[in-house]
Amino acid sequence: MLDLTRYVAGPVCTRLLVEMGADVIKVEHPPYGDPNRSSRPRINRRSGAHIQQNRGKRSLCIDINTDAGAALIRDLAAHVDVVVENFSPGVMDRKGLGYGALSAINPDLVMASISGFGQTGTLAAQPCFDLVAQGYAGIMHMTGDPDGPPTFAGIAVADNNAGVHAFAAIGHALFHRERTGEGTHLDIAMVDSLFHFQEEAIHAASMDPEFVAMRSGREHPSIAPAGTFRAPDGWVTILCTEAQVRNLWAAMGQPELVDDPRFDTNPHRTAHRREIRVLIERWMATFDTYDEVLAALAASRVPSGPVLAPGDALTHPHFVERGLVRTVEDPLAGSVVLPAFPFRSTSPLPPDDYETAALGEHNAEVLVEILGLSQERVAQLAADGVLASKGH
Repeated sequence: MLDLTRYVAGPVCTRLLVEMGADVIKVEHPPYGDPNRSSRPRINRRSGAHIQQNRGKRSLCIDINTDAGAALIRDLAAHVDVVVENFSPGVMDRKGLGYGALSAINPDLVMASISGFGQTGTLAAQPCFDLVAQGYAGIMHMTGDPDGPPTFAGIAVADNNAGVHAFAAIGHALFHRERTGEGTHLDIAMVDSLFHFQEEAIHAASMDPEFVAMRSGREHPSIAPAGTFRAPDGWVTILCTEAQVRNLWAAMGQPELVDDPRFDTNPHRTAHRREIRVLIERWMATFDTYDEVLAALAASRVPSGPVLAPGDALTHPHFVERGLVRTVEDPLAGSVVLPAFPFRSTSPLPPDDYETAALGEHNAEVLVEILGLSQERVAQLAADGVLASKGH
């Protein structure tokens, strides 16, 4: 597989493919390679972001803006199953590396193009980053307090979800090719991937002319009790449907609230959500810690949990036992903790022994092994500035 991506969305896709066993050749541009290499924090000039997204990929550093560099990519495309790129629409075509050019060389090629707005549409040529995509997709409109400004999510939801959507689409395209022998070009957009998340607002607006989607802050817009509640030393999330609300009243030692006309149905509870919040937080205040609150809720099987800071996952028992965090060893950064591969399977996955390549570390290996170039030709390409490398 050829990986012509950088930053987050594309590398997320190809990183998932690496962990499923794909041989990914990451094509980087000289002189510095993927901009993630300089992201902070860094130890010994090694970026944690680069380790997380690019472990296990072979690094091939080619100036694809040169005729010779572009020709090398076309030659390599004849030998791979998949190409992934996240340049702005039109850039690959102008370099002679678009799907039309590459599929003429390799008709059964699967190519995934990841972009902000997609390869078509009135916005296709506009620059886009994660926050811009959140705004267009309505995610930002739905996040924050109702009387406050729209708020962006605290992680790169557009980049990451576009990468995961591309990963899934590539799997489907390879299955389609196995059945039909046909290659395909996948058009994956950050805005499309986020807009797909709208589970209620779109159909509700079309079905009810009076419906107005609006962010709801700490409260779920249509279920009560559901939201975040202040505990003695932190925040607790609770969401109870009709099946669980009785359990909550029992945990609070107030089973009589089942028959309270303010709380006997979900419409009544949503109308009196502020009163419910007061009752819940007053009950939580009787404990010393939020761990005690969570234990009481869990004992009554109330759907609930803590609001964890990401660093809390490093030692949380469930994350540790489930293997959701893993420690990897890097020759420069030392021990680095990363999120684990998110899939589980009864079939064994490849061993997690990946390393992060130095820039251009595999130039000769890839070009000799796949294209059959001589070591002398590789050296000449480096002398001509078509290839570059930089040790650890």
